[in-house]
Amino acid sequence: MRPRAYCGVLALLILAGGTADGGQDWLGQRRSPAQDAAYEPYDGRVTFARIRYAMGFGGYGRRGGEPPWAHDYPIADTHMMRILNELTLLRPRIDGSNVFSLSDPELHRHPIAYMSEPGFWNMDEEEVLGLRSYLAKGGFIIFDDFRGHDWDNLVDQMRRAVPEGQWVQLDSTHPVFHSFFEINDLEYLTSYNGMPTYWGMFEDNDQRKRLIALANRDNDLGEYWEYSDTGYAPVDLSNQAYKFGINYFIYALTH
Repeated sequence: MRPRAYCGVLALLILAGGTADGGQDWLGQRRSPAQDAAYEPYDGRVTFARIRYAMGFGGYGRRGGEPPWAHDYPIADTHMMRILNELTLLRPRIDGSNVFSLSDPELHRHPIAYMSEPGFWNMDEEEVLGLRSYLAKGGFIIFDDFRGHDWDNLVDQMRRAVPEGQWVQLDSTHPVFHSFFEINDLEYLTSYNGMPTYWGMFEDNDQRKRLIALANRDNDLGEYWEYSDTGYAPVDLSNQAYKFGINYFIYALTH
């Protein structure tokens, strides 16, 4: 079946299947239990791998006092894997996700890593070496849920791990937007005030080679994934956020 046949049902699959209980924050929203982050032993399946990091300056994030790396955790992670399981031939782990530091050797078992709120991100030297090694050995990292001047910190931190790396703004012709779904309009989905843009860093700075990092600048796919079963956002927008996520995973697994 062609992917377009699924266009109207992505978020509905989550609604039909229920969700994990992440608790409630002080606004009545679900709280991300970062303090209870679990480790799922590696068994060969694709597993959502979220990056934990220390903050380089004071601050408590934007919701309920949780650390910024944990925004939308773990519900966004498991929702994304459930959609990937339903719509593709992959059979990822859908009953949990993993949280790693960049210096953890176990991260190398997982070809795709996800980081939330990189504006707060800071690395020690072991993490710098870990990220450099991860990307050189074929890893792919997604940066999500950030805006404005957060970009400056993301650029600075990546420069430490990949000093020669250059960010390139991607347009809708890049294969990452066509690896499963055909995403031709990069301006349809918005999270913050202003228009999101998508930036990539390529192996050896050669745009003919694979992406090693992708940044959803001024956008927040994880928020749509987390709340796709609540009516928080229109179904069409949640669906579009899932299309981006599926394309990222399929691209990374095939390049």
